[in-house]
Parts: sequence; structure tokens; C-alpha cells
Amino acid sequence: MDLTGIIAISGKPGLFKVIAQGKNNIIVESLVDNKRVPAYASDRISALDDISIYTYDEDAPLKEILVSIYERESGKECISHKEDLNKLQSYLIEVLPNYDQERVYPSDIKKIFQWYNLLLKAGLLKLEEKPEEVAEKKEKAVKKEEATETKKSAAKKTASAKPKAEGAIKPKAAKPAAAKKPSTVKTGSSRGK
Repeated sequence: MDLTGIIAISGKPGLFKVIAQGKNNIIVESLVDNKRVPAYASDRISALDDISIYTYDEDAPLKEILVSIYERESGKECISHKEDLNKLQSYLIEVLPNYDQERVYPSDIKKIFQWYNLLLKAGLLKLEEKPEEVAEKKEKAVKKEEATETKKSAAKKTASAKPKAEGAIKPKAAKPAAAKKPSTVKTGSSRGK
């Protein structure tokens, strides 16, 4: 899941994707209505990559929470951010059991679920494969290719060992033997008597 270039702007609803950067501003595109607007240095901008949620242990990156929700919902939409706060809190406890309930405000909880659904609709929530899974898939592909090559070479050997079908190739006609000339052999001796 890659959240690079996805930002939240304080005072503006929804999420935005960074499109271009100018001298004094950046051009962003809304994930809600795809409208492009400028965002200035005076705006409070937060990159989703940098956001984390307070827990009793150490802060949990937003990305991890979104992955947990994605896996729990099997890649489908989650609970609406407009639901009752108690439902939202109990859902978050299922996803992140040790979140700090005193330091994470209700508005933050609503944003998590709203952002998840926005990112899902925009097609930006796709799980990345872990390096182990990528290596395992490559290994399987190599083994499959080796097995295919082995089968092909075995098929070639079998094909060359089989006798050829009759009539497929005509044998060369034997040439008739040339008639031999009788050889002249001298009998007797050439000595005089």
C-alpha cells in the first residue's frame, strides 16, 4: 500500500493527491470530486505517510491501520465514519486493540474510517507483496519453467527414438548394378615352345 503523495489539508474535506509543485504552492487533486486546486504553504498539510496513531506502546503508522482494516474487510468498504461513535471506537479496538483512548480524539477516529473508504474508492488501497512472497513466487516460476523445459527435452528424445511412420519418408530406390564387362584373362604362358 503506497500512500506517497496523498495528503490531508486542514479545513478542506477529504484527501488530495499531489499533482505538481510550483514556487509558492502545490497543485492537488481531490480524491472526492477530482477537482484540482492550489494548496499554499500557509495551509496545514499532512502527508498520510507521516501520520500515526497514539497507542499505549509506540505509535502505530496510519498505513498499518489501513492494512489491518483492508485485511479484516477483505478489500471491501468498512464502517461509515458517520456511524455512532461507540461503534467506531469498538471497531477501532478490534483493528488496533492498544490505541490510546485518551489521546486519540473522536474526530481522529472518524477520519481513519473516512480516509479508508476514500482511498478504497480511489483505487489506492492495494496490498504490497512482502519480499518473502515475491521470492517464493519467483522460485515457483523458475521451477515451473524448468519442469516445462524437462518435459520438452523428454518429448524430443522420445520423438527421435520412435520409428518413423511408414510412407512418411520414401526410401531411396536402389540403383541397378551396372553390368560388368568380362575381363580378359590370359591363360597360358607367353613363352615360346
